[in-house]
Amino acid sequence: MKVFISHSSKDEVLVSKIASYLEDAGLDVWYDKREIMPGDNWADKIAQGLRESDAMVVLVTPTALESNRMQGDIDYALTQRRFKGRLIPVLAGDARGFQGWSIPWIFERLPVITIQDNGTSGGNLNQIAEVLKNAA
Repeated sequence: MKVFISHSSKDEVLVSKIASYLEDAGLDVWYDKREIMPGDNWADKIAQGLRESDAMVVLVTPTALESNRMQGDIDYALTQRRFKGRLIPVLAGDARGFQGWSIPWIFERLPVITIQDNGTSGGNLNQIAEVLKNAA
């Protein structure tokens, strides 16, 4: 299963941890920093990554919520049969940090995983890997 990670570029440290953890758990991860090279057409590469992926982890942070890109990735996943049961929202941080932000409505219908400690404990990262493996 190939897993696409949707995230804000401002959350590189955490997304890199998530990508590495998922790869160590045996999953194939599409992560833009590894897939898009200087000079590549960014939009084409993202579209290719979405087409080639079977699951999506959406890293939700206040900076990601400012991005139309994240909502576009979610919309794409919701229209693709292969993503059914494989769209995993990951809320990074304390829920109080999201007060005043509009969380996508679909997250009320999906199992949301919360990472409290910026991914340092690994417990929540393991939960992401387990959910993805169970959906395979």
